[in-house]
Amino acid sequence: MHNPVAQIIAEKGWCVADGATGSNFFDRGLEAGYPPDLWCVERPEEVLRLHSAFLEAGADIILTNSFGANAPRLKLHKAEDRVGELNIAAAELARTATQQHYEDTGRRAVVAGSMGPTGELFEPMGSLNHEQTVAVFTAQAAALAKGGAEMIWIETMSSTEEVAAAAEAGRATGLPVCATLTFDTARRSMMGITPADFAQFATQIGLDMAGSNCGVGPAELMDSTQGLIATGIDIPIVAKGNCGIPQYVDGAIHFHGSPELMAQYALFARDAGATIIGGCCGTTPEHIAAMVRALNTTAPRRLDSQAMSAALGEPWAALAANEQSTEVSKRRSRRRRV
Repeated sequence: MHNPVAQIIAEKGWCVADGATGSNFFDRGLEAGYPPDLWCVERPEEVLRLHSAFLEAGADIILTNSFGANAPRLKLHKAEDRVGELNIAAAELARTATQQHYEDTGRRAVVAGSMGPTGELFEPMGSLNHEQTVAVFTAQAAALAKGGAEMIWIETMSSTEEVAAAAEAGRATGLPVCATLTFDTARRSMMGITPADFAQFATQIGLDMAGSNCGVGPAELMDSTQGLIATGIDIPIVAKGNCGIPQYVDGAIHFHGSPELMAQYALFARDAGATIIGGCCGTTPEHIAAMVRALNTTAPRRLDSQAMSAALGEPWAALAANEQSTEVSKRRSRRRRV
């Protein structure tokens, strides 16, 4: 199986994935709650504009605008019968952007077909089962491949059951398959999966690439990345973190991460051993450009954990504070009983 991402990594040691989709569309008129996937047919010029901006910034991988284009998610907007149409359009737009970029610059980039979670739970907590979910993702993956995706990129997952179903659908296309979990709940995914658990699972089901994305902020993303790499997993590891920590300000979500912060995060991700480095929520083309510049102008280094903590902050600081408070309370309780 030809893996164009592995080829880029072999040539320079790492590659850069793009940044956010939805948060960048908000600045272009996307309303909160409206599915960005529909813009592939309603406002394709905006999708092309964003892809092109990330390519100009130096991204090696462009994710299609199809994160929520699966039937259960689209059903919320009465568009569940448009899975094929939207995913084909998403892949075609990304291929158009990468082809134009190649003609203009001679630099090739890879189109990754983005598949996000269904938003539903598996049995016994929910109604999903493996067969149903494979069918859901098969419809999406097949359409992405038909539109020209060069790999399948499963992202922002929380359960291994959903990754397994999406990966099975992705492999049926004959394309390389990548999957990332979001570790945002006390060093675990929402369904309790640790980075070490996921590394073992990724190996068991034969993923071509694996890692983490989204979550809290760069410090937590790096904590998850190190947890994956510490297992000795021997496939390319993805680190695709949020642009700083999301905060709710004046009725909207804002991200505090500057291009300089994201550039430092990119270097620490490479130092830790990640070979596919990108941004998630809040990450703009300007952030990606700063990350690319830093990676291109700074030689690989030994990971300096103290410098990383000073630059990005302590991971899971709120969790640590809560654990410390709980321990103090326990000591006080024991003293009262004596």
